[in-house]
Amino acid sequence: MQKELTVGEVARRAGVAVSTLHFYERRGLIRSNRTVGNQRRYGRDVLRRIAVIRIAQEVGIPLAAIAAALDSLPGGRTPTRQDWAALSTGWRDDLDRRIRHLTDLRDGLTDCIGCGCMSIDRCPLRNPGDRLGEQGSGARRLAPRAG
Repeated sequence: MQKELTVGEVARRAGVAVSTLHFYERRGLIRSNRTVGNQRRYGRDVLRRIAVIRIAQEVGIPLAAIAAALDSLPGGRTPTRQDWAALSTGWRDDLDRRIRHLTDLRDGLTDCIGCGCMSIDRCPLRNPGDRLGEQGSGARRLAPRAG
């Protein structure tokens, strides 16, 4: 039987703060066992699970999506290489969509800076296609809302 790791050992080996481990545990991303003295002990497989969480976070996957993906694994097991391939493929479409959106925002930002908000009818960020112009002249976004 493999020796379980203390919270400090896991934090050191995973390169995260102890508070991060506690946070992950509260969110259901990792699990620990408790000793009779109520100290946390982790199986060695938690290191791979934390690596998956950290990599997914690094590319911008929200923790809720990471939790859902990990929850989808049979028996809550630690992801295998095949599991990682499936999880990362599932996230790829979302990442591609977000990259396209950010690229569009970046490209529209150049026009936005050029207009100085004096030509709101041409603003690709605040008023794409001059859809606010259909409501008449004058400020639309800045007008106070009726209560």
